[in-house]
Amino acid sequence: MRLRNLWLAAAAVLALAACDAPGKGSAKTPAFEASADPFPSTYKAYPSGTLLIWNATVLDGIGGRIENGSVLIQDGKIAAVGADLKAPEGAATLDARGKWITPGIIDNHSHLGAYPSPGVDSHGDGNEISGPVTAEVWVEHSVWPQDAGFTRALAGGITSLQILPGSANLFGGRGVTLKNVPARTMQGMKFPGAPYTLKMACGENPKRVYGYGRGSTPGGAPYSRMGNVAGYRDAWIKATDYKKQLDKAKAGNGEPPKRDLELETLAGVLNGDILVHMHCYRADEMAVIMDLSKEFDYKVTAFHHAVESYKIADKLAEYGACSSMWADWWGFKMEAYDGIAENIPLVHNAGACAIVHSDSDVGIQHLNQEAAKAWADGKRIGIDIPMEEAWEWLSINPAKTLGIDDKTGSLEPGKMADVVVWTGNPFSTYSKAEKVYIDGALMFDRDDPANNPVMDFELGQPGEGDRK
Repeated sequence: MRLRNLWLAAAAVLALAACDAPGKGSAKTPAFEASADPFPSTYKAYPSGTLLIWNATVLDGIGGRIENGSVLIQDGKIAAVGADLKAPEGAATLDARGKWITPGIIDNHSHLGAYPSPGVDSHGDGNEISGPVTAEVWVEHSVWPQDAGFTRALAGGITSLQILPGSANLFGGRGVTLKNVPARTMQGMKFPGAPYTLKMACGENPKRVYGYGRGSTPGGAPYSRMGNVAGYRDAWIKATDYKKQLDKAKAGNGEPPKRDLELETLAGVLNGDILVHMHCYRADEMAVIMDLSKEFDYKVTAFHHAVESYKIADKLAEYGACSSMWADWWGFKMEAYDGIAENIPLVHNAGACAIVHSDSDVGIQHLNQEAAKAWADGKRIGIDIPMEEAWEWLSINPAKTLGIDDKTGSLEPGKMADVVVWTGNPFSTYSKAEKVYIDGALMFDRDDPANNPVMDFELGQPGEGDRK
């Protein structure tokens, strides 16, 4: 019996070899070409119907404002936006008199799921500090979909968000973009078609973690900002060589390199397939990084935190990088000391791309108010930005940095119906998200407990389903 099994195995090997022989069987993908999406999205939109929301002030997310406006949702998409829309036969209607409608808020800097609630050590999976270059890790493999922070963010109007690794490393790993819906798995939340991102960090964090703060940490470097830059350059040199070997192999001019997960991610950046999001506070460091990116022919999509962007707003506009900023966080460490409350409006006023982000499980619950603070600080120094333009900081601009602006981020026909109905002007302290739709499905309704999702992990716990 054992000999028969061995014979069958040998026959199978010979059959496979015959299929692989030149001119026989179908062409195979070369073994060195790794799957670009080994953990694909399984997201399915929740059921929705046809709905006309009418008689509201509409901010379309791309600078437009319509008084007494309406938004028509059909088949999970925005079907029409205007002032005189009629409900199709059989459509549901919602009279939003006195209320405001906006695109859903997109937070492009969050750690929900990777640093979830409850915030205990066993849940802290956002930083892989085993070395200063960990481009091989993917934060989606740390995301816990049971994090109650997701539902709290939903109650604040967040419909999509980017989850990033922490900022301990020069290269912290890949980020992932999620739809903010309850799901059993991370893949059930994963935004379909969104490109991967790469988290990088400059400044105090990497040199503190690997240098003067933790001399015994594996790697032992960098110890300084010049060490940071040397570390980036060394990694990009290796990635450039790896990409050249891959390109030659694909052209049939040599053997492919041994597969390397770290260099695979960096080569993806060099190919333009993966978008760089970089934690960076100081203006001088952002300028250095822009020059470094030109040396290795890649692009920084967005600088995050960026408290000194106002100092080089013209350079950022010319380069084409967005700045993802807080409204008024500053001074908690030296590289944040020169932060000013007018940062966001000054960046916007210079023609650069401005974004309001959270980097906080609490701040993500009221990003509309964070944007309102920045808008008001601009007005105080004579920068009078229309509210409809300021809303771009929460919608289309973050969508651009995530490569999803063709699908969401504005109320335009054909886009996902990610929509928020606010109780009043969303720049008012007193306004709250009343209803939140994702792909046309009502995912949160402040007035209906049946549409207030609660995570399984919360059941029977103190504060179950609370709204802050």
